[in-house]
Amino acid sequence: MSTSRALREQVIQLLCQFDAGNEDVALITEGDFDEDHGTTKKPNEKAMKFAKKIWEDRVTGDAHIEPYTPDWPIHRQPLVDRNILRLARYEIVSGMTPPVVAIDEAIELAGVYSTEKSASFINGVLDAIVHEKTPPSQKVDSATEGK
Repeated sequence: MSTSRALREQVIQLLCQFDAGNEDVALITEGDFDEDHGTTKKPNEKAMKFAKKIWEDRVTGDAHIEPYTPDWPIHRQPLVDRNILRLARYEIVSGMTPPVVAIDEAIELAGVYSTEKSASFINGVLDAIVHEKTPPSQKVDSATEGK
């Protein structure tokens, strides 16, 4: 896996497979896939581990996302959008990726794999999550610094 983007793309593919629930999760990940090229290849081990962590965290993650999407509960969101949100949210709250990078990557993934409106929806949700994560004392300090 040569890039973080390629890793994220495989994670999204795996999460969508898990989410579709057509088979037991363990069986889903045993097969090879590459829809773009009509060939098969084994999913990257790092992508597999990452996708499984996110999938195991989905109940907590979905509960974190839902307050920011009252008109679009998780179960009503397009499959790709909710899994992009799950991935980016996990990257942000775990601290593994700077929030700006996680949001930018999520927007790029939405632009490639979802609808034209999805990118702004995902941006808004993730931006709200990032700002919610900021301790109130930091928000007050930064607001009064310019005075």
